[in-house]
Amino acid sequence: MTRCTWFAMGLALLLAGCSDEDEGDECVLGTGEGCEGGLICEPVEGSDVPQCVAPILIEGRVYDATTDKGIKGATVVALDANGSARTTVVTTKDDGTYSLPVLATRKADGTMAATLQVTLRVSAAGYSTFPLPPRTALPIDVDKAVAKDGVLVVQNAATDVALLPLAGGGAGLGTIIGTVDTGDPKALSPGGVLVVAELGGKAASTAVSDTAGDFTLFNVPAGTVKLGGYRAGINVTPADVAVQGDVVKDVKLLATDQGLATVTGSVSLVNAPGDAVTTVLLVVDSTFDEATKRGESPAGMRADGVTSSFTIKDVSPGKYVVLAAFENDRLVRDPDQTIGGTAIVRITVAGGTQDTGTGFKVTGALAVISPGADDMEVIKTTDPTFQWEDDSSEDGYEVRVFNALGEKVHENLSIPKVTGANVSYTWTGASLQPGMIYQFRAVSWRDKKGGTKTYISATEDLKGVFQYKP
Repeated sequence: MTRCTWFAMGLALLLAGCSDEDEGDECVLGTGEGCEGGLICEPVEGSDVPQCVAPILIEGRVYDATTDKGIKGATVVALDANGSARTTVVTTKDDGTYSLPVLATRKADGTMAATLQVTLRVSAAGYSTFPLPPRTALPIDVDKAVAKDGVLVVQNAATDVALLPLAGGGAGLGTIIGTVDTGDPKALSPGGVLVVAELGGKAASTAVSDTAGDFTLFNVPAGTVKLGGYRAGINVTPADVAVQGDVVKDVKLLATDQGLATVTGSVSLVNAPGDAVTTVLLVVDSTFDEATKRGESPAGMRADGVTSSFTIKDVSPGKYVVLAAFENDRLVRDPDQTIGGTAIVRITVAGGTQDTGTGFKVTGALAVISPGADDMEVIKTTDPTFQWEDDSSEDGYEVRVFNALGEKVHENLSIPKVTGANVSYTWTGASLQPGMIYQFRAVSWRDKKGGTKTYISATEDLKGVFQYKP
């Protein structure tokens, strides 16, 4: 008996999914098996029987930020709000375009049963991975997909990704292709694992495994690197891999759900807005950059809505930096190194319960006025002006500018105090690279006796981001 499923998409588009299966047979979830006409098998809300529906695709382009040329062979994966993989990994075509399938529960008419937001993570040989702070990935509303040629497509500014080339184009660097193996992917998902290749104790390359556990590490320096994996709820056994500027395939990282830990600690909100709450997250120590005070945080290793004590469960063994107020919440880590509770907190996790050992302070941030108060801004001038909120008891300010590769490209450590107005500083004759993304960061300071600076506050970690496009 022929089984057909009809549903309306948009105002007038009707799609039919038919198969010649016997009554009672079901299509195979997440595949086109058992479906016809390019449809895909998806679960249906309120039903135990899946149905054939129009695929949902995120479509876009990956290109060189400095030349606008499409990048071939870049890997693209979608992550959910917690940073876990929501899709498989696809690679870009010769022109840099890609089409990424997204699985989602449907209603009986084939439309999505719930709203869904994802972000993209993109990597390519010879390029810096996206996103890495200060760059952030814009959320993509998958449920706003539009019917097009028999499929549902999401395509907008957030689905096109510009990558920044590494110095020298990544010459002499290798690639590692592997899988996170949990033994039983139904019992323990291998997706969303932050895979880190360390050389000399520092991260040389990172990737996130897709829903099948597959990962690709680009731009790996020659030598024997140690691979580790991090995600809430999973314990990955490290592995050593030798790389000599080539492609190493079939690397397997074994993982279980045993030996996990709970991390506890506390924060103190000082000179903060009365309704302020913050987020505490764990950053893999080898990815942490001392200059910019940022790094990569594995999926699920965070505590939200924190005002004092916090708990993060199911933490993978490893070394971490504990950060608070990293996201845009009107707060920053207290920069005053002359008082207790302001030093960078590092912990080694090895199962059981691990306390940070000391509380640490966060304080109200200096609000960014421009550029980059809310989103990344595009500027055309080589004399950029940075503006931020005046502090109340400062003697001066310091400004530093970093590019998206984490390199400091400018600083001024003696900007005069301002009274009764926002602070404005112009970087005259800036050496800016077309297409490059930058971030300015300002810190206020008070002059103690003897000319010693005491830092008071700072602009937020993810604001002040701009791109130079002359």
